[in-house]
Amino acid sequence: MKTIHTSERRVANIGDLDLFKPFDAESEPGTSFLKLNPDQPKDVGFYVYRMAPGARSTPHRHGGAEEFLILDGELIDNDGTVYRQGDMVWLAAGTEHSSYTETGCLIAVYAEGPETALPG
Repeated sequence: MKTIHTSERRVANIGDLDLFKPFDAESEPGTSFLKLNPDQPKDVGFYVYRMAPGARSTPHRHGGAEEFLILDGELIDNDGTVYRQGDMVWLAAGTEHSSYTETGCLIAVYAEGPETALPG
């Protein structure tokens, strides 16, 4: 078996807040993400998404299915659905929504395709 070269592996700890980058500082203040694969756009593939208390996502449409796991905190969708720690969620391609958090939250996300912003 071939040894994994250091250029073929990235390791990060989600507790290291310095590793998170702003998701979109202008339209989504208080949101940040941590992604290890530099070959994918920020909103495609696997990443960890952090929302500070009071943060909200912009209204958007999913370009592919999205799955996420609430690691910590609570997330509320625009239709009032509340997702809590431990909830695993699947949203179909083409779904449209916006979410916010009163408490702050940490979410593990897998998205098949990019998001398209919707008029707010």
